[in-house]
Amino acid sequence: MKVGFIGLGRMGSGMAANLLKAGHTVTVHNRTRERAEALVQAGARLATDVAHACRDADAVFSMLANDEAVREVVFGEGCVLAALPEGAVHVSSSTISVALAGELQAAHGEAGQGYVSAPVFGRPDAVAAGKLFVVAAGAADAVAKVAPLLGAIGQKTFGVSAEPQAPNLVKLSGNFLIASVIESLGEAMALAEKGGIDRHQYLDILTSTLFGAPIYKTYGALIAERKFQPAGFAAPLGQKDIRLVLAAAEALQVPLPLASLLRDRFLSLLAHGGEELDWSAIGDLPGRDAGLDTITSASSHGFLSARENAR
Repeated sequence: MKVGFIGLGRMGSGMAANLLKAGHTVTVHNRTRERAEALVQAGARLATDVAHACRDADAVFSMLANDEAVREVVFGEGCVLAALPEGAVHVSSSTISVALAGELQAAHGEAGQGYVSAPVFGRPDAVAAGKLFVVAAGAADAVAKVAPLLGAIGQKTFGVSAEPQAPNLVKLSGNFLIASVIESLGEAMALAEKGGIDRHQYLDILTSTLFGAPIYKTYGALIAERKFQPAGFAAPLGQKDIRLVLAAAEALQVPLPLASLLRDRFLSLLAHGGEELDWSAIGDLPGRDAGLDTITSASSHGFLSARENAR
């Protein structure tokens, strides 16, 4: 298939690379052109702008940071909505608000284009291995058309509803659960460490017994090692996702007390200069609060130095 791909961060670059490996013709675009160079060397075509990435495409993927970036790319002059051929499909893998997903569905429908919401679960290492989990929804014909593309980027696709807002709600609520695990792990590890227990040994006990799930192993290791750079998923994006899940919960009148706590934890991390750290760095905050020597326990100036030492 002829595929456009817009947004070449750590996730988008890996997804586009897997589409190339699967034999599809991929035209890539990124605001920072340098990020496209490795893909072009691997056989991708370089788009001069968003419209170029959409022209003659059977489908175009967008993998962007937030609602604002998606709005600019889709609704801006000469962008996706204006340039994508009739009958082609926009696959949005960005973690965006439930409300925006509904707007995109309506706009593409009016333009005679397909729209599939397909956010993914997995960190950059899963992207590289083609092991993402995809949650997809949209009109049946649009989903069927892009099914080979979704199969190229992930190990399994979960179909949920015909309404494209549903995958975004699944994704946001899933990220809320991940952040909850990170916070609770950080609290438990701070308690154990201040009680004289080696945090690495404590993590080994947890993950060798009742908490052997990948989520505990992955994020537990990051917290135990205080390895928050390079960021697989940057803290500002985590804060954004918690903000969006709270907005979805408010619209549905569902109280999420833990999400409100997590919002404040992310704000605390960002207020102490953690913009470039992985979102798992909120798991370091309980140790700081307990008076332990952690990356996030320093002053603003010292914290910058600690971040450099953590590289």
